[in-house]
Amino acid sequence: MLDPIIYPIFAEYAKQPYQMYQVMNEQGEIIGQKPEGIENEQILELYTWMKRMVAFDKVCINLQRTGRMGTYPSIRGQEACQIGSVYGLLETDWLVPTFRESGTMWYHGIDPVQIMQYWIGNEKGSEHPKSKNVLPIQICVGAHLPHAVGLGWAERLKNGENIAICSFSDGATSEGDFHAAMNFAAVYDTRTIFFLQNNKYAISTHTNLQTKAECFAVKGEGYGLPSIKVDGNDILATIAVMQEAQKMARDENKSSFVEAMTYRLLDHTTSDNAKLYREDSEVEEAKKFDPILRLELYLKLENLINDQKIEEIEKNGSKEAEGYAEKALASENPAPEDMFKYLLAKPYPDLVKQMQSINENLNPAS
Repeated sequence: MLDPIIYPIFAEYAKQPYQMYQVMNEQGEIIGQKPEGIENEQILELYTWMKRMVAFDKVCINLQRTGRMGTYPSIRGQEACQIGSVYGLLETDWLVPTFRESGTMWYHGIDPVQIMQYWIGNEKGSEHPKSKNVLPIQICVGAHLPHAVGLGWAERLKNGENIAICSFSDGATSEGDFHAAMNFAAVYDTRTIFFLQNNKYAISTHTNLQTKAECFAVKGEGYGLPSIKVDGNDILATIAVMQEAQKMARDENKSSFVEAMTYRLLDHTTSDNAKLYREDSEVEEAKKFDPILRLELYLKLENLINDQKIEEIEKNGSKEAEGYAEKALASENPAPEDMFKYLLAKPYPDLVKQMQSINENLNPAS
């Protein structure tokens, strides 16, 4: 049993397993307890960060549409999850990202130029600084969850203070890796936070075809993990929940499961056409719950922002993102063997053979 004094949010949810935790409603009104350390100054900073992410997203999509970037997965609509999931983490905590994590990785300290390099196809985009405990982007759905469990378990065995968080979407819950990771984390108390961004679609598959459970959070409970459903478009609620999850992992070695309810406003990736499987009216309805709009309403109610300030933030964000794009596009082309360098500490024999074969074919003996 969780101590309701130390973990009031998780403890209360355990009594009402299908309820969604919320601090700020869609009208920008505070209806719950603000997370510790979050006042108006921090809320304005969070709003500015999310607007920067929107600008970054737009530039990446434009790069793809003009043939200067490969496919790109937009984070539009999920900005509160992107920041809220890692807010308050130590710099040395492990982040194990899936592919829709541009904002998460950026907020946790990865250079946005590197993120763009990755999607451009430059292998330098996976060469994260050794000072940053962030794994390379994982494209295979759900395959990174066991990695996060292993990292969290290793940190526990070392008796350090670091924890691990992995973020994923609803589609990953139908993968075997999800279930293996959840069970291992629960049994061995691996200090792993599972953060599910329920954006309603796994490409074109709606969540009602993904599970018959009332919600995904109950799956965590089924494995014996403290679990909760939170409004993922409410950044304050998301931060509050993650503060408890982090404390639980750090102080008690407990893993946990967080289902953040959100919505993917744009296509799955730039190679997708969401109009083929969802109505425009559905998207328009979802925009009413936009996490950025919610903060904007609150900040206006508090007289902390106006249209002029919003325009200034947007212009600065666009200029910043364009600057990152210029640097990413100006990067030197990587050597072909770089594709083997930034995933494993030591490549296994088959990879070494592949690398040698590529070098031999590209540089035949004269």
